[in-house]
Amino acid sequence: MSRQQLAVQRARKSFQTGKTKPLESRIHQLRNLLRFVTERRKDIAEAVKKDLSKSEHGTELFETLGVEGEIKLAIEKLAEWAAPRPVEKSLLTVSDEVFVHPEPLGVVLIIGAWNYPWAVTLQPLVGAIAAGNAAVIKPSEVCCHSAKVMEELLPRYLDKDLYPVVTGGVPETQELLRQRFDHIFYTGSSTVGKLVMEAAARNLTPVTLELGGKSPCYIDKNCDITVACRRITWGKFVNCGQTCIAPDYVLCEPSIQSRVQEEIKNCIKEFYTDDPKTFEDYGRIINKRHFKRIMALMEGSTVVVGGDSDESQCYIAPTVLKNVTGESKVMKEEIFGPLLPIITVSGVDEAIQFINEREKPLVIYVFSNENKLIKRVIAETSSGALLANDCLVHFTVSSLPFGGVGHSGMGCYHGRYGFDQLSHMRSCLIKQLKMEGVNSMRYPPHTAKKLGWARFFLLKQINLGRLRRMMLLAMFVGVASFVVQSLYLIVLSHVPATYESFKCIKGTEVKESNSIVYQRWDQVIVLQVSKVPAMKLSG
Repeated sequence: MSRQQLAVQRARKSFQTGKTKPLESRIHQLRNLLRFVTERRKDIAEAVKKDLSKSEHGTELFETLGVEGEIKLAIEKLAEWAAPRPVEKSLLTVSDEVFVHPEPLGVVLIIGAWNYPWAVTLQPLVGAIAAGNAAVIKPSEVCCHSAKVMEELLPRYLDKDLYPVVTGGVPETQELLRQRFDHIFYTGSSTVGKLVMEAAARNLTPVTLELGGKSPCYIDKNCDITVACRRITWGKFVNCGQTCIAPDYVLCEPSIQSRVQEEIKNCIKEFYTDDPKTFEDYGRIINKRHFKRIMALMEGSTVVVGGDSDESQCYIAPTVLKNVTGESKVMKEEIFGPLLPIITVSGVDEAIQFINEREKPLVIYVFSNENKLIKRVIAETSSGALLANDCLVHFTVSSLPFGGVGHSGMGCYHGRYGFDQLSHMRSCLIKQLKMEGVNSMRYPPHTAKKLGWARFFLLKQINLGRLRRMMLLAMFVGVASFVVQSLYLIVLSHVPATYESFKCIKGTEVKESNSIVYQRWDQVIVLQVSKVPAMKLSG
């Protein structure tokens, strides 16, 4: 039996004991994961430095800070997420219990990516643990130092049977994919995503695919171009452009192209100095294979900013390209590197058409001061997400689902969405062994009368929620009326007055020397009080 088979078998056996079902057990594992991230921060930073040449602060900002936030949110909200969720009732279920019960799927396979080896591996793990699953963790072999640290240190904090770390390359991953899982969560390229989905189909295993694509960035000529270019420069060149949601290319009108190029050039200098190669916060391409792939993409385009490279260090400077069309080589695949092509369009109409002629991207960026234009892009395009007037930061919002659509992926995670993605939403209906008469319409023999009743109960749309609210309002009005009336009686009972006569609505006259008489609508109410000097009141 292979190492991969043993890991999966051990995880499933441990899951079947039921130890992951109590919320206290899940919270305990989440706290241990948080302890791992905080206590091993230096080990993580050193590994990422060796893999991607990221700085220590850059690693914390882009790798572990988000993981910490996800863990703390899951701990705080787990009881709420895992609680039964009541649903709308119908006439047939008005007296029943009807709810959705989230339950664990079983054993989840998490295949991480190399560009953010900790963030995109541990964040899905948070959702898996919170949902009560076991998980086999497969870090990317491309980031070998991060994978080694994960394999050696993570089992010291988490239950090593429930959450084994399996390392290795393509053969090991293929062996894992031959095993039966209850869900597979993959982050990476569309090419490998298709292979993962094909392998999962053999066992009817559902998948979450966090892929990529060419995410466009449209700049409206009337926006603040300086601020727009500053944010685009940051979003594009962070992690040396190796970010699945980085702006892949810019669309703008010819009238602002030169200014956009100049502003981005100034921002590159501000962020990474005149010599990004020696700057600590500018990383490297992951390996020589990707270095050569990215360099080849520049063929046929004109370099207007950057263009320097050093294969021995896998270094490519932040680069801006012009004279790019939809048929250029750089537009044939996701760049995943520090190249930013600028394509000119006549306006938002052509930009929308250009975007729609291609595969649905992971995100669309639009920079504009006009809310109407932004809403139009939302209405007339499709993508995993849309972010206006900034880049990347939607990834940090736990209340937003993160994921693609079509070619850029399927499924989503972050916050409650990660919990739901890795849970089975079990439908539950609890009825009573009473009111059997209502059920007679479904029993043979079937008649026109029974069909009429069935049609009424099954098809009649009655808003029970609204009915319930109206009943509560009526109750509130009734209680309020009773309280007001009671207070009125109390006040009158303390008034030292006696009426010799009182004219009511119907014209009758009441004489009572020892009473207070007051009129309520068409009634005359007499209250006994102590004898006081008589007075007369007509009403």
